[in-house]
Amino acid sequence: MEKLSVALGDYPQGQALLDGDVEVDGYRVEPVAVRPIIAAYRRMIRDLEFDVCELAPVSYLMALQEGVPITGIPVFLNRRFHHEDIQCAARSGIRVPQDLEGRRVGVRAYSVSTGVWVRGMLAEEYGVAHEKITWVVDDDDHIEGRAPANVERITDGRSLGELLRTGELDAALTGNAGTGRAGPPRANWTAAGTPALDEDSGAEGPYPLFADTEVLSADWYLRTGIYPLHSVISIRSELVERDPDLPTALYAALVDSKRRYLATDPGWSGLARFARQARQIGGDPVPYGIAANEPSLRALVRYSRDQGLLGPDFPELFAAGRYPDA
Repeated sequence: MEKLSVALGDYPQGQALLDGDVEVDGYRVEPVAVRPIIAAYRRMIRDLEFDVCELAPVSYLMALQEGVPITGIPVFLNRRFHHEDIQCAARSGIRVPQDLEGRRVGVRAYSVSTGVWVRGMLAEEYGVAHEKITWVVDDDDHIEGRAPANVERITDGRSLGELLRTGELDAALTGNAGTGRAGPPRANWTAAGTPALDEDSGAEGPYPLFADTEVLSADWYLRTGIYPLHSVISIRSELVERDPDLPTALYAALVDSKRRYLATDPGWSGLARFARQARQIGGDPVPYGIAANEPSLRALVRYSRDQGLLGPDFPELFAAGRYPDA
């Protein structure tokens, strides 16, 4: 059997595949542990280091456009909403989304998928002109050369979290897309984000832009069908050219892996965020397939184009194959 090196993030629904309990027809899966998984994205896009690799969806779209020899299947291992991810500096005076215009907002890299989703949501829902915001970054894009003129790079080694605390940023995204880490992805990456606030000092900390974020996110989903994608599975094109049945076989294996996990944990207790999101959308928190994800795919392409990351002409999003919703 031909080996298949596979790099995935730490998701319970993919573990049966990595453990060998689920097989890809005709292949022997060899897991490659990369933590954080974001560190694998650039290695796949620039060096084709793995046979199969999870990628950030915007990076995947940009790689397709640039002719990187990869293709994908519609498996999205990670999803999340973003109303809760925008934090404002204590004395910024920001009260409504349009107050972000003319301000400095931190994000790990301009093309990071969270940033694309946030800018798209702010534009379509609240009329915020992302080109009127200075986006302050502390890491490189996986594919360079697309960032617009209103992007500024931190060069003195300070984190986005530090700059938000001092008020040198008016707002920032949280988590791996912003203040929850510092610099490029590496070991112990998430341990070097926002400095802890000394509660005895009396200093004010950052505050969220939106209140009732779960209600806002659920409302957005119910009105638009958009449920932000944060993961897609890519395959080296050479393998697909040699074996056109591989995308279908890999899709079927990942679906089986998910089913096996749900048989033991139907309430997603192994990942509390997915359990919460299942309640928000009233269904599967990680649906696979093209039809089930069409509104989200259309929105991601639209947002990426509107933000200057994609051109008007675009190849097929996924390899030819059979992808029933699952």
